Amino acid sequence: MTTPFIPDLTLTQMLRAHAKARPEALALRQKDFGIWQAYSWQDYYARARHFGLGLRALGLQQGGHVAIISENRVEWVIAQMGIGIVGGICVGVYPTSPWREVAYVLEHSDAEFVVCEDQEQTDKVLEAWPRLPKLKHSIAMDMKGLRYYPEPPAAFEDIEARGREYETAHPGLVDELLDGQHMDDTALMIYTSGSTGRPKGAMVTWGNLHAAAPGLIDLLRADEHGSSLSYLPLCHVAEQAFTNIAPVYVGSAVSFGESLRTIQEDLREIAPTFFLGVPRIWEKLHSSIYIKIQETGRFRQALFNWAIRVCTPMATKPRTQWSLKERCLFGLSYFLVLRALQNFIGLRRCTIALTGAAPISTGILKFFRTIGIPLVEVYGQTESTGVATAQRVDDVHLGTVGVAVSGVEVKLGEHNEIIMRGGSVFKGYYKNDEATASTLKDGWLHTGDVGEWRDGQLKIVDRLKDIMITAGGKNLSPTEIENTIKASPYIKECIVIGEARKYVCALIQIDYDTVAKWAEQERMAYTTFRSLTEQERVTELIQAEVNKGNDQLPPVAQIKRFHLLTKELDHDDDEVTATMKVRRSKVYEKYSDAIESLYA
Repeated sequence: MTTPFIPDLTLTQMLRAHAKARPEALALRQKDFGIWQAYSWQDYYARARHFGLGLRALGLQQGGHVAIISENRVEWVIAQMGIGIVGGICVGVYPTSPWREVAYVLEHSDAEFVVCEDQEQTDKVLEAWPRLPKLKHSIAMDMKGLRYYPEPPAAFEDIEARGREYETAHPGLVDELLDGQHMDDTALMIYTSGSTGRPKGAMVTWGNLHAAAPGLIDLLRADEHGSSLSYLPLCHVAEQAFTNIAPVYVGSAVSFGESLRTIQEDLREIAPTFFLGVPRIWEKLHSSIYIKIQETGRFRQALFNWAIRVCTPMATKPRTQWSLKERCLFGLSYFLVLRALQNFIGLRRCTIALTGAAPISTGILKFFRTIGIPLVEVYGQTESTGVATAQRVDDVHLGTVGVAVSGVEVKLGEHNEIIMRGGSVFKGYYKNDEATASTLKDGWLHTGDVGEWRDGQLKIVDRLKDIMITAGGKNLSPTEIENTIKASPYIKECIVIGEARKYVCALIQIDYDTVAKWAEQERMAYTTFRSLTEQERVTELIQAEVNKGNDQLPPVAQIKRFHLLTKELDHDDDEVTATMKVRRSKVYEKYSDAIESLYA
């Protein structure tokens, strides 16, 4: 892998550099009421520094902590950059978090200011405020419904206006602050998902962000002409990489859609050149394609099945090695079927698409490569500031996460634990020296993931603490079993049970949209999620899908019995994290009766 040249500047210094060198070039776009609003690098930098100076006028000191609770929008990155410009530390909070989780992060992070998106997020903060002694000010991006509160938050635009006045009174202050930044200063505090306990605040420095840039830019082949869609939570390191690290260092444009619900429509309009999706996004796109195909006539279904069948052998084969026959078959399939599918999901212009943040079924990955989407799997953590290993578009080994990106060294340690080192490895956990000491040892980041090398590529086996040992003494990876089963478009979640058991069982959640469409075609009557899952024919459908998955697994790992969940797993019920990772211990506890019935 090559190492692209990255200026020796912090992220905020790089923003200033673009504003000076390319003031009118497109930096950001946001869709408001169906219309895309454009912001140049000059606009971006001006609003960011004014917001930061507005906070400084309110009393924010160097190293002060400012939290942001919002879905992705222009104001999120303006606030983040503004906080960084004046030497503050940005703390992201998941907008889907209930107020108790919001209270924990704000209290633990010692946040003095909080920037809320709207009334919903402000109400969470107000609920939590009595237990937040260090919180001084709240700010709202959207003041709708808030102006008549007894103590309303400050409006985002008012903070910017205050910053403009402060700049007039203190000319040259911003340049002085930026010139004084150091790479080892903390830039962000990113909280882990907390799938096994309380979230931990990972301290990420400007140097970590700078060190993560070359490998990411080389992987994406990103340049100033590229474009991306920002939609995953910006409090997650993955979206920080795609919204801030790569775009700001190369100067490419970032677009913000109206909401997570409009992602597919936004993708079709933006047609990004690079795109990151967590496995659940790819599973939803996969399901949406199958739903659309089910709505077509028999001829189109047959054409789709033919295209998938003839193109599957080329899915992981480098294009330079395609025979003339394979090129002709793909060209015909593209003209008849695949081009329309790529347009339908909005990724026709995509030169590289990535999946990460959680394991993905090899069946899903292979499907998208079959239809011509250059999807690769990457691996990284909050603590590694994003991507640490990645497959290459023309060198994909299914079931692996590729090789280390530029600037990162990866090897296997004791118990085959994946360990890594490099400039992108984080500074440590905030107020948690014990966890820091157990994670960072002699300069190596201990990931807690078990891996193995396969043909020079890294394969993730599972979390070290999740490996199951059956009653017969066999070691099993629940994630591998679950991903095999979740390759079905009818299955959304699969939680495997097998620790100290004679055989493997599972709790399964159906994909409601896909199963509902199937049920309509089968003329089955149902009213709710629960009534659908309780249908005997739905159980038979899922059993057939489990059987298909079992055929790909060794006998000891095959699912012998399963229980269909009668409700979707919910963050508010503490069953999944804000990033939709299953909290196994909570699920096992909540559904203990159902689990025991599987072994009765």
